[in-house]
Amino acid sequence: MEELIAKKYIKALTDNFDIESIQNSADIFSVLADSFTDEKFKSIIISPLVSSSDKESILLDAIKSASSDKINNFIKLLVENKRLDIIPAIAKELKKDIANSTKTYTGIIYSDSDIELKVLEELSHGLSAKFNSTITLLFVKNDFNGIKVEVTGLGIEISFCKDRIDSQIIEHIIKAI
Repeated sequence: MEELIAKKYIKALTDNFDIESIQNSADIFSVLADSFTDEKFKSIIISPLVSSSDKESILLDAIKSASSDKINNFIKLLVENKRLDIIPAIAKELKKDIANSTKTYTGIIYSDSDIELKVLEELSHGLSAKFNSTITLLFVKNDFNGIKVEVTGLGIEISFCKDRIDSQIIEHIIKAI
């Protein structure tokens, strides 16, 4: 639900913005969204006991270095409409919009064994060519018994599980006998 509301606000914010301005806005909202991970900050921002003008001044002070009237007015609009809780969703949706417009995505490879940098680059290049985009892959070592590739911006998930392959080989051998 927050994503839908955030998209409407983003549309209003990014009208007549070029890609660089949208990127700057995304950076600003990413910083603000990171602030929401701090429980003290979050409790102040969502508290009904703190006045709207105090919340507004806190947020405007946090983004003062951006010196953008449009962003300042946007923050004031969020305060006025009591929509400060969607700031993290706005940051997330702005990142998605930028990725879609520039066709630049980041994916993650999960595996229980190490993967060489050269293999990561080859997989990145292959996926980039397949989906006509620029895809950068990051490696995360975990307990997944196989390899799993996720590019959430494109909705891609590819996985090869060693256990599943082993069971399919056994089934095939049994059928052949």
